[in-house]
Amino acid sequence: MARITWFEYFTEDAEKDLAFYKDAFGWESQKWGDMPYWLVITGRDEPGIDGAIGMPPMEGMTQKVVNTISVDDNDAAVAKAVAAGGTVAVPKRAVPGSGWLTYLMDPAGILFGIMQYDDTAK
Repeated sequence: MARITWFEYFTEDAEKDLAFYKDAFGWESQKWGDMPYWLVITGRDEPGIDGAIGMPPMEGMTQKVVNTISVDDNDAAVAKAVAAGGTVAVPKRAVPGSGWLTYLMDPAGILFGIMQYDDTAK
């Protein structure tokens, strides 16, 4: 069964929001590469998921929080989601060293991601 394994939070002021979550909840963050994108650790040895805070939202993104579902095969998952009534919002792209990511909209218009983890993605 596919599970939510990642969240992304898009903002216009990442440093302000990172400081808020650190002060309020103790979240740790680390800048990822040259992009305006910070990996977020929400806890250690507790149930939950980690994620990222980035800026600004990409074109085609209509909400600020996106949950990402882990799948074994990105192309097959996209095909199943579209057949079930979803639509592709941002086409499949490589996340270097992490995998293959596609953003979709469910029939209610909620944006979500699907990620096929693959450390050879370029």
